[in-house]
Amino acid sequence: MTDSVVRSRQRKRAFIRRWNRFTRRVRHAVTAYISPLGWTAIALAAVGLTLYLTLGYVEALALCLAVVTMLLAALALSIGNTLFHAVISVSDNRVNVNDVVEVQVDVSNPGTTPTASARADLPLGDEHERFGIPMLAPRQSKHTTVTFTAIARSVLTVGPLTIRKGDPFGLMRHEHELADRFNVYIHPSIVLLDALHAGIPRDLEGNPSGDIVDDDLDFYGLREYEPGDDVRHVHWLSSARTRTLMLRQYEATRRTDTSVTLDVNPDDYMSKDEFELAVSVHASIGVQALREGRPLYTHVSRTNLNPRNPTELLDACSAIKPDFRDNRNLTQEALATTPDASFYCFTVGHAKPLDDIRRMMMALPPSATCLVLQTTPTEPRTLRRFPGFTLATVNTLDDLPQIMGALR
Repeated sequence: MTDSVVRSRQRKRAFIRRWNRFTRRVRHAVTAYISPLGWTAIALAAVGLTLYLTLGYVEALALCLAVVTMLLAALALSIGNTLFHAVISVSDNRVNVNDVVEVQVDVSNPGTTPTASARADLPLGDEHERFGIPMLAPRQSKHTTVTFTAIARSVLTVGPLTIRKGDPFGLMRHEHELADRFNVYIHPSIVLLDALHAGIPRDLEGNPSGDIVDDDLDFYGLREYEPGDDVRHVHWLSSARTRTLMLRQYEATRRTDTSVTLDVNPDDYMSKDEFELAVSVHASIGVQALREGRPLYTHVSRTNLNPRNPTELLDACSAIKPDFRDNRNLTQEALATTPDASFYCFTVGHAKPLDDIRRMMMALPPSATCLVLQTTPTEPRTLRRFPGFTLATVNTLDDLPQIMGALR
């Protein structure tokens, strides 16, 4: 590629950037102070004046004068000092469902001249809280508290605060954004569980299981040699003292790698409440694993996480949404990310066919513990064991401690 061609392309890209900046400025200049309704009124006034001058229609002149009067009134009502400074804060940016959240809004006049009265618009997710700001003298401030209840699990965006000065007709406006936006994480409901007893022997980071084996890390005791035992585990000092071959015994430890997968395909759930129950079950298992210090890997649709603490996990769970694109074979993503996990847990909906669950479980390693938790709000709690996995149905979140306790 020649230098002239490179320079030509660079000039072209530079021109496109300048043109885009120019068009953005024009759009802002056109819409910043005059609304689309205002531009329509200006066009209507121009049409009325044209009809009067060309055809002599007095009615068109009356319409033009009426519209011009409204525009002048709108201009007068829109003029004023709105150079406010605003700070917004929240009582807690991590809450649970049904918690009450308070948002503190402080609007002040940092200038040396009084401000005009204006309207404030504070977005709270998809909702908007609107309140008035009176005229503020220099260095004066206005404090407002906005209270709302976290009614559903979500990541709620609060802000930015928008100050609006305009007319009641909606023809002209003067608005600008103050303060930054931030997120409030509404965590799912969870239930506390006892220690998870799932894994396989031989792991440096494992936990004692109570089972006695011949080869591990945690020394337990001695036993007599039996034909077929590995002589590498003979305790020679004790054998010489007792004149009988004695072998070391160890308490088996279990691997702690935990893989937790949530089915988010809406077709597998009967209702929104059932989906929320599944999210709570998924979060409860993950939080317990992290409390025990287990390496945790979560899989939700195309998102794979390795959370370091329960707060990070619950923040991620707050953002979980149904996804029709979710892979029907949940084990595929889990095995791609955590092929050597010792505990696989899958949370699925009531509409997930049992045959599909069985086919999924066939791909998991036989040495791992595999658990499927199926939400069934209309059926009682059950626990069934199949070759290679255990299927538990969860009616309510309070069923989960009993189910996990029965797996020991």
